[in-house]
Amino acid sequence: MFVDVGEFDARFLRKLKGEFDESHLACFQCGVCSASCPVIGIEAGFNPRRLVKMARLGLKRLTLSSEYIWLCSMCFLCGERCPQGVRIPEVMTALRNLAVEEGYIPEPMKRIRRLLSEAGRLYPIDDFTAEERTDRGLPQIEAEPGFVKRLTGAKP
Repeated sequence: MFVDVGEFDARFLRKLKGEFDESHLACFQCGVCSASCPVIGIEAGFNPRRLVKMARLGLKRLTLSSEYIWLCSMCFLCGERCPQGVRIPEVMTALRNLAVEEGYIPEPMKRIRRLLSEAGRLYPIDDFTAEERTDRGLPQIEAEPGFVKRLTGAKP
């Protein structure tokens, strides 16, 4: 991968360093995180080591617009095995938060956010689910829960 030197953003690097202590950026690119990662078995392009490197180089646009920052499963295998103690899931969380602040939100995440704010859940409670709950002696679930109305600003 070739990168234009003009992509370097020192402000991004300072902001990133402000998100956590220096140990998070102590990666020396050994590859243990990538070798440990179960996500790579599903998505071969995912590479936590590359994402940390791009962030350390101050490549804001490339890092925050990467779809890969959203794929980390937060299993912590990488962090448990890292000889430098880099906690990749915490780095990914910080990158996700910064991506949202900067407007780099993938379309599926926008849809999830909209569904949660509108209905309080990702999937509607259909008749089948309601019947299953009744058959199992579980209480019915409100179609429009009160807490969602509080989140969206509507009156309960």
